[in-house]
Amino acid sequence: MPRFHCPVALTPGAELALPAAAARHAQVLRLQPGGAITLFNGEGGQWQATILRMGRSEVAVRVDSFAAVEREPQRRVHLALGMPANERMDWLVEKAAELGVASVQPLHTAHSVLRLSGERATRKQTHWQQVAVAACEQCGGNRVPVLQPVADLAAWLRGSAEVAPLRCVLSLAEGVRPLADVLRDAATDAPVLFLSGPEGGLSPPEDQLARAVGFVPVTLGARVLRAETAALAALVLALA
Repeated sequence: MPRFHCPVALTPGAELALPAAAARHAQVLRLQPGGAITLFNGEGGQWQATILRMGRSEVAVRVDSFAAVEREPQRRVHLALGMPANERMDWLVEKAAELGVASVQPLHTAHSVLRLSGERATRKQTHWQQVAVAACEQCGGNRVPVLQPVADLAAWLRGSAEVAPLRCVLSLAEGVRPLADVLRDAATDAPVLFLSGPEGGLSPPEDQLARAVGFVPVTLGARVLRAETAALAALVLALA
C-alpha cells in the first residue's frame, strides 16, 4: 500500500489535502479516488486513509483509522559526520534513514571537500530531510530522522554530550577499542552517538579534541573503509 508522510495532526474522520510533495507522488503513482493509502506524521504509528479526490495539483483524502505500528530500533543512534562529497551524502542519509538512525548531524571538518554556508546550507539541509522522508515512506519507518543544520566540528563538539551519554569516534589513531566490545558493555537500549570523518578521516587534532570531550575511540577492524561505508557499518552494529 502506498505510504505518504503527512506532518500534520491526524485524526480519524478528518478530511485534508496531502502536502505538495505527497500529492505529486500520488499523482505519479496514478492513484484514483477510493484507493487506500497509509499516512504517517513522524510522531509514531500510522493511519489508514482513503483518497477522495485527485485534482491537477491537489489530492484530498479522508483519515480512517489509526494503527500503533512501530518499526524503530530499540536503541536510538545518532550520526555526526564530516560530509562526504558529491552525491554520497544523499546516499548516506537515505541508507541511514532506512536503517533507523534517529538524527544526522552534517559537519565541516579539516578534510571536508563539501563546504556549505548560509542559504546553500539551508537548502541542503531541507533536501536531505526530504531524502530521509522518502526513505521512511519506502521502508516503513514511522519516525523520520532529524537532519540537523550544518555545523563546524569544534563548535559542535562542545555541546555533543547533550545528544547521547555514549559517544564514539571512529578513529584510525592508536588506542582504539573494537566498536563491538564497546557496544557489548553498554545497555542494549542506551542511546549512542557516532562521530565519523569525511574522505581522509578526521585530522589528528580533531581526533584528539573529540577524545578530550569524552568520545570513546573505536575501530571497525583492520580495513580502511570509505567514509560512507564506515558510518553505515557502525549503524548496523549499534542497531543489531
